[in-house]
Amino acid sequence: MSTPKNLSQQDAIQKIQELASSGSFVMLCTRLGHQPFNTCPMTVQQVADNGTFWFFSAKNSDHNQDIARDPRTQVLLSDPGSSDYLSLFGHAAIVNDRTKAEELWTATDKAWFENGIDDENFSLVKFTPSEGQYWDTKSNKMVTMFKLAASVITGNKAEIGETGSLSL
Repeated sequence: MSTPKNLSQQDAIQKIQELASSGSFVMLCTRLGHQPFNTCPMTVQQVADNGTFWFFSAKNSDHNQDIARDPRTQVLLSDPGSSDYLSLFGHAAIVNDRTKAEELWTATDKAWFENGIDDENFSLVKFTPSEGQYWDTKSNKMVTMFKLAASVITGNKAEIGETGSLSL
């Protein structure tokens, strides 16, 4: 990786949107003050223009109950295919917003909520990041491996992407 490139505000939001998009899978971590903290895989419904993540969630889920007790939340993204990684800390909230739910709903979501957004167990989780770290290789896995191999052969430091902190 190159020298860390720390990003703030709109630049940080843009980097988050590059690395996480609708349909991405992340690990949502709750109960951060306890060991072990809870983790749950979630599908990103949207990363909004302000960097907010939206997820669909069951009202009776452990993570919803955790968020109700303590909104401090961590979101971890790992894309091994591109070797991109993202770790975000922020706060989550359970939201009941029919208009937002209708905006985000797709037919495949019915696999989780039989009655759609009218399901009595349906809710939204809104995650607002405040800070984090990213690792962005800027190329696919094959190119990254080639650069690393070339670095070993030549003895030169491999420039395979960028890393840094994110502040919103």
